[in-house]
Amino acid sequence: MTTQTGESNSVSGSSSLMVNLADTTEDGRQIRLIFVDDDDLYREALVAELVEYGFAVAAFADGASMLEYLATGASADIIVLDWNLPALAGIDLLPKLRRRGVVVPVVFLTSRSAPVYENMAFDRGAIDFVDKTRGVPILAKRLKVIVESTKRPAAMAADESLQYGRLTLKLHISRAYWGEVDVNLTLSEFNIVRLLASNTGEHVTYRAVYDCMHHEGFIAGSGEDGYRTNVRSSIKRIRNKFRAIDPDFAAIENFPSFGYRWNQSTQQQSG
Repeated sequence: MTTQTGESNSVSGSSSLMVNLADTTEDGRQIRLIFVDDDDLYREALVAELVEYGFAVAAFADGASMLEYLATGASADIIVLDWNLPALAGIDLLPKLRRRGVVVPVVFLTSRSAPVYENMAFDRGAIDFVDKTRGVPILAKRLKVIVESTKRPAAMAADESLQYGRLTLKLHISRAYWGEVDVNLTLSEFNIVRLLASNTGEHVTYRAVYDCMHHEGFIAGSGEDGYRTNVRSSIKRIRNKFRAIDPDFAAIENFPSFGYRWNQSTQQQSG
């Protein structure tokens, strides 16, 4: 059934809901969002609220419907997935998207807030993990920050990349390659690797690494230096992703109580 009211166009069905309104972000462009959740009432309620925050939303009840939508040539700025989805769970849907060449940032919005699920989401390539209890205002802000941070600078050439030995950083899509293999880093992980590699041979402090993950002065964890635990976890995930491609990867060196360094001699090794 299709209904139209004023400037809004709403298409609803058993598996999808598309809403487009004239609200815009600060730069005058709507953020195009894909949302997948099998709870019909929750999905439609969330879509209605996100529209009020200026998003153009395509919503689906399952991953198959979303994949069919993308196969038509449709695109989005960001994808939000529920964990519990019929047939194909959200955590398994994410790598399927990557294999199909969909490099849009993916955020999990779920009731499964335990750290084990959060770690699994980041390991699979999610860029953020949000508990449903946080509410739509917080979700909307986080989504807008992610989209703004991944926007391609107007002056950046489509093929612009940085080369550090075997490491290639493709800036316009925020992807890192070891040799010719995509390391499948999240945006935060990509920013960490870029920070370290662009300071090859120089020591980068824990604080500097953490600031590039969040923002300067952000504090988290227990105690004044609690952020170090978060940095160590991120570095561990990054190393594991590189080692899944190259078991001998050792380009990231640790300096206890200080930070990390991208090893210049290691990066110059040939594949």
